[in-house]
Amino acid sequence: MYTGQTERPCCLCGNPETTTRLDLPPRAAQLLKNSESIAWRDIEGEVSIHFCESDWATVRDLVLDTGMSPLPRCNTAQASFVLREDFEALLNDVRDEPDQTPLEREMHEDAKRVVETHGSDPYVSDRDLVEARVVLDAFDRLGVTEATSLSATE
Repeated sequence: MYTGQTERPCCLCGNPETTTRLDLPPRAAQLLKNSESIAWRDIEGEVSIHFCESDWATVRDLVLDTGMSPLPRCNTAQASFVLREDFEALLNDVRDEPDQTPLEREMHEDAKRVVETHGSDPYVSDRDLVEARVVLDAFDRLGVTEATSLSATE
């Protein structure tokens, strides 16, 4: 029986022992390796990617020191997300395409806030900053530059 999202192995090396998770907007799934067959508009909620301890250190340095994104190296098969079809199979019912706009607008605004407050807010960690930069980079790569344009972009 379907029980929802489960913990996944490291999206870079496949190690089942992970220490860090990043949550991404649904459309960011397009940037992951081997994602061609996934319709991002059918994803319910965020896409989560997990990292083992050694890969997290590399990702942290990559994002914070060089400004690069790890997403093109992360395997979609190791990501955690829920597809609309999973619910349809469980409920034997056809559901409408989910509206990603509110979730993505919130993630975009939260990411901007984290980048702006990192260093001055003691509750914003380096992990939060890495996640925020990856989210903003994903939106930028996908042509989404303002939260208000989220519903207008493909």
